[in-house]
Amino acid sequence: MPILRYGRDSWPIREGQSVLDCLLEQGIPVPHSCRSGLCQSCLMRAVDGTPPAAAQKGLRDSLKARNHFLACVCQPTENLAVASMEATAHDSSIPATVRGLELLNAEVMKVVLECHDPLDYRAGQFINLVRDAQLSRSYSLASVPEHDEHLHLHVRRVPQGRASRWVHEELRPGHRVDIRGPAGECFYTDGDKDQGLLLVGTGSGLAPLFGIARDALQRGHSGPIRLFHGSRDRRGLYLTRELRDLARSQPNFDYTPCLSGPEAPPGHARGRVHDIALQETGSLKNWRVYLCGHPEMVKSAKKHAFLAGASMKDIYADAFVVSPPGASDTN
Repeated sequence: MPILRYGRDSWPIREGQSVLDCLLEQGIPVPHSCRSGLCQSCLMRAVDGTPPAAAQKGLRDSLKARNHFLACVCQPTENLAVASMEATAHDSSIPATVRGLELLNAEVMKVVLECHDPLDYRAGQFINLVRDAQLSRSYSLASVPEHDEHLHLHVRRVPQGRASRWVHEELRPGHRVDIRGPAGECFYTDGDKDQGLLLVGTGSGLAPLFGIARDALQRGHSGPIRLFHGSRDRRGLYLTRELRDLARSQPNFDYTPCLSGPEAPPGHARGRVHDIALQETGSLKNWRVYLCGHPEMVKSAKKHAFLAGASMKDIYADAFVVSPPGASDTN
């Protein structure tokens, strides 16, 4: 009889009994509604063991990759340790040391962090960078685990932003910080290697896209990968040389810098980045779409990507939201 473990407790789970029913029987409160795997309100994560495939039916590939499952239709045939989504979101901190700081443009600082303990993450996810109990900020990961030795963050200086001011003005190589995570669904997953990937970002929204593109190429993705990065003028762009070099070396990768201001020099598209991306790509049927950056851009692009044929389950959005002055900054 399989054993179900939750926290420090464990119980045998009967044949045909679901994880949800077992936990409710033991007095463990688990959010639930339909009990048929449709509403996804009973989503949980397996921290040890593999949930049955039937318990992941209908979930995004990114959720499957992180061992999430639907408790109401999960009937384990082997031992399984599970955690609630709330517990998953509050993982303990990991200490890290700053190993490098590099200005990528006038506003964006590349921060290189060495974790004191191994961190299992995917390029494009985000971590919380913690200074102390009063100040933390979510930043996306531009690094690729199999390629980069340390974590790479792109931190944009925000007017009156406490966290970005700390990073740009006070943080130095050798300083210790704490990180929490990783979290987020905005990352590449193996699947249809021929599927087109459309990556659209503004500002430091390039960070996760830069990681996702390199991760996909490293994993042998053969379909077209098109990255569009937008800013008002050239000062807001960065990593242009690296991205152009990547486009020259990888025949299925294409990079388009976009400027929404009044002028666009040769080699740059003029207009709003999501308008250009959608116009140049055309139909998005069977494409996977990643949208990162300004909330209004992400919202508009998500709507128009769907109207262009992309399935909602294939649209991954990460809007970068700036907190009001005085609050802890978050993406």
